[in-house]
Amino acid sequence: MIDPVAFRIGSFAIYWYGIILTSGILAVGLLTAKRAERAGYDPDHAWNALMLCMVLGIIGARLYHVFTPTPSMGDPLYYWHNPLQIFNLRRGGLGIYGAIIGAVIGIIIYARRAGLDPWVWMDLAAPAVPLGQAIGRWGNFINQELYGFPTDLPWAIYISPENRLPGYRDYERFHPLFLYESLWNLAAFGLLMYLSRPKADGTPRLLKGELVGLYVIIYSLGRFLLEFLRLDTPFIGSSALSIAQIFSLVLIAGTGGVMIY
Repeated sequence: MIDPVAFRIGSFAIYWYGIILTSGILAVGLLTAKRAERAGYDPDHAWNALMLCMVLGIIGARLYHVFTPTPSMGDPLYYWHNPLQIFNLRRGGLGIYGAIIGAVIGIIIYARRAGLDPWVWMDLAAPAVPLGQAIGRWGNFINQELYGFPTDLPWAIYISPENRLPGYRDYERFHPLFLYESLWNLAAFGLLMYLSRPKADGTPRLLKGELVGLYVIIYSLGRFLLEFLRLDTPFIGSSALSIAQIFSLVLIAGTGGVMIY
C-alpha cells in the first residue's frame, strides 16, 4: 500500500491524490492550449478558461456528491445533519458528472465574456478531458477506492482491511474499477483525437459541437457499464439502476438527440 501522503510542509500534508488530480488538470490545459494554437486561436484563452472551469468544476463535483451521498456514509441525509462537512473536501466526495457540468458552465461563461464561440472551445477541450480523467483516476488507486466486486481475476487489486466496505471485510481482492475507467478514457482520448483531425482533403470529419457530444456519449456509456461492477453507489429507492446510470442514460439520449437534430 502506498502512503497517501506524498510529503509534508510543516504540519500540512500534501496528498498524492491532489498531486495526481492536479496533473490531470494540467494535462487538459496543455493539450487544449496546443490544439487551440494549431487552430489559430490564442492559447491563453485555454488557460484563462481553465481557471474558471476548475473552480466551477470543483463546486459542481462537490454538490453532486452532497446530493447523492454513498451508502457507506450510513446516513442519506449526512450533509443535512452536518452542513459544515460540505466544505470539508479532504473528507472526500467528488462526483465527476458534477465536475463536467461545472466545467461546461465555466467554458460558456468565459467564452461569452471573451466574445468566443463556446462550441468551438468545448470541441477543442473535448479530447483533453478524457486524458485528464485517465490520469486523475490513479488517485483512486493511491486512496484504495473506486474498486468493484470481489474477484479472483489475475489483475484484481488488493484492498487493505481498513479500506474495505462493510459486508466485504473478508475479501481481499477486487475489480480495479479505477483502472477500467482510466483505460476507457484513454481509448476515448485516442478516438476523439483521431476524429478531431481533418480528412485527407482538408475537410473536417465532424460538425461543430459533435466532438464534445461524442465525448459525453462515450464517457456516459462507459460509466453506465462500469456501474454494474461498482460497490457503494447510490440508488433511488429500489431502482434497478444507480443514480449515475440513470444520469448516464439521460445524457446519452439527450446528447444523441441534439446531435441527430
